[in-house]
Amino acid sequence: MYKRLTKLSIVNLLIPLSAGMLIQSVRADNPGPLPMSLQRVPVPPVPGLLDGDNPIVTNQSMAIALGKALFWDTAVGSDGVACASCHFHAGADVRTKNQLAPGGKNSTLPTAGTFESTAGKNSGGPNYTVTGKDFPFYQLSNPVDPSSVLIFQSDDVLGSSGTFAGLFSAVLPNDYALSSTDSNDICVRSADPLFHVGGLGTRKVTPRNAPTVINAIFNYRNFWDGRANNVFNGSSPWGDRDPDAGVWVKTGATTVQHQRLELLNSSIASVALSAPVNDTEMSCTNRTFQDLGRKLLNRYALATQNVHYQDSVLGTLSHSFGNQDPHNLKQGLYYTYFDMVVEAFNPRYWSYAPRNSFGSPGPGVLAYNQIEANFSMFFGLAIQMYLSTLISDQSPFDQSPRDANGLPTQLSVSAMNGLNQFMISSCANCHIGATFTAASVATNAQLAQSYPSAFGSPSIGLIKTSGSVVNRIQSVAGSTLMDTGFSSNGVSPDGADIGLGGVDGFGNPLSFSLQYLQYLAGNSAGVYDAPVSVVSPCNFQLAFAVNIPAPLVSTFTQAEGVMPQASGANGCITPSFAFQPTPSAVRAELAKSSSLKTLAVVNGIYKIPGLRNIELTGPYMHNGSMSTLDQVLEFYARGGNFNPPGKNFSGVFEQANLAGDAQNRADIVTFLKTLTDERVRYEQAPFDHPAITIKDGHTGNNVAITTRNPLSPVLAADNVLTIQAVGAKGNAAPLKAFDQTLSR
Repeated sequence: MYKRLTKLSIVNLLIPLSAGMLIQSVRADNPGPLPMSLQRVPVPPVPGLLDGDNPIVTNQSMAIALGKALFWDTAVGSDGVACASCHFHAGADVRTKNQLAPGGKNSTLPTAGTFESTAGKNSGGPNYTVTGKDFPFYQLSNPVDPSSVLIFQSDDVLGSSGTFAGLFSAVLPNDYALSSTDSNDICVRSADPLFHVGGLGTRKVTPRNAPTVINAIFNYRNFWDGRANNVFNGSSPWGDRDPDAGVWVKTGATTVQHQRLELLNSSIASVALSAPVNDTEMSCTNRTFQDLGRKLLNRYALATQNVHYQDSVLGTLSHSFGNQDPHNLKQGLYYTYFDMVVEAFNPRYWSYAPRNSFGSPGPGVLAYNQIEANFSMFFGLAIQMYLSTLISDQSPFDQSPRDANGLPTQLSVSAMNGLNQFMISSCANCHIGATFTAASVATNAQLAQSYPSAFGSPSIGLIKTSGSVVNRIQSVAGSTLMDTGFSSNGVSPDGADIGLGGVDGFGNPLSFSLQYLQYLAGNSAGVYDAPVSVVSPCNFQLAFAVNIPAPLVSTFTQAEGVMPQASGANGCITPSFAFQPTPSAVRAELAKSSSLKTLAVVNGIYKIPGLRNIELTGPYMHNGSMSTLDQVLEFYARGGNFNPPGKNFSGVFEQANLAGDAQNRADIVTFLKTLTDERVRYEQAPFDHPAITIKDGHTGNNVAITTRNPLSPVLAADNVLTIQAVGAKGNAAPLKAFDQTLSR
């Protein structure tokens, strides 16, 4: 059905940036990037959040506590789902039941709307429990030979089970005077047309795998498609793109104004405003953050969940603290969410008493007040404050001393060969720097100033000085503009998931590359993100415009019209690239039905994930299609599964050193396991947490449901997975890798 990957052609071997030009061994004169420690790497600053004369957050420790409580509280969801329900295990999701979705997000494949049978010869579908035999979702007779016989493939996705959804009516009970025990919203619920078994509704499943939230604070944008904007506007995930965004600010004793908010390096806060109002993940349809504020503010935080008295953040605020009996933990904190917001945030965002400025849930219902109207800002920033503490920088790789060449000296022989192979195989070009991802744009740009050798030689064209949000690379389709930190590795066919080719809530493209072309064409109305206007072509891997008279097929020259790049030439990696096409030249190329000069492949492109704690954060890839790191290495050894247009050709290709040597693959896995922070493995502070009940599929199986849900007789009853509260000292038992949770 789909175009499979084939052997590299001679033409493809002529691409300028090939594996042979990168790294031959781990040594001081290596031109490639050398992975580095995360220790002492600062979190990107957020001007105006904690600093200045009138900061938004006035009590940092309480804001972190508020964020941790909100992240783990199942009352945040409309039917018992917390943010942590999809991020409870090393920041990721290892559930195995009711986790399948039929195809990727906005898929155009003919099988996108139907569940397929699994590799284990089962029917799959809603409420199915995946097994080890079901992975990977693309199987060859020889997993390291792309020309071998195709045994199985499926475009189903292993995502995360979320909500039943339904049409939102009100929060419980009586809208405002809330009970501390009932957390289900009033919604008109029915069996979903797609997610059901025998007519009984099952919980919906997300069409993408849930990545870990640990170290996500370093990502310039978040979500697989980058839709969580770097700029936090206080009321939506869309940053400056949202014309109506803003927060209510008390400007005088009797006055309040709706003002724009622009907090940089805050994509985690943008992320936080998505799931709680998403009717696949956590919410009934049409619930707003004002409604959520009304629901939560009068509730005691974590009212129905045990909190350990030694919790590194919440312990002293908990009912368990006065008891301090590990066998008799108590539920909740002494604080209501109202108390925590008031203590954490500047009064000008919550202290205005009249209700006449903020709207109402509906006719005859009490109008919102300022603290409810601004709840989205409190929620987003508190979650960000908490997640900014979840930094795993104490892995064996981080803690090992370095020699004069920057190489760790206390790793095993196998791990050191794995590091060598990791670099030889071009892995480090995408999984770059201390965070092991090019998606950490601001962090990588800052680190490159102090540790340039860690980012490779300028001769191989890696962005290392500007923090540019756009690059130009070689893809299957040709020389293409590409958003920095995003790529395609050929794990799924073209059309399986739109990825970065998606749009925001206003129909505007998510991609910076598409905006950059509009910027160059002089169309300011097509630019929604300010960093696009300071992109430096002289830091691209491949030339975009050069100041020569002769025309070129895929590069602008004087023949079309070029000019010095608007951002200036200081700090250029390749000074001869420091030109951009004139607006008229760009407009002329964009007017063509097909232009190699303005090629920007965005469909099927995804954010490059970090690799820290990767042994604990399976399943792997944006579609959750692989269960082990061995499968991941086999995938890269054969050069991927498919050849979609945006596939990064200089980074993903057949690797003879991996395909022909199982030990090299095993050694890379050994190296990757040195990136596991033992505090994460044993849930020690700051990775400790309250107790949580996770919705873990439904009674029965994918053929029949055995019990109906108290929420509605048309819904399936939930199975639950109880995760016990853990304090700062952590657990005695380690977290398991995903494949260790699978039955065979």
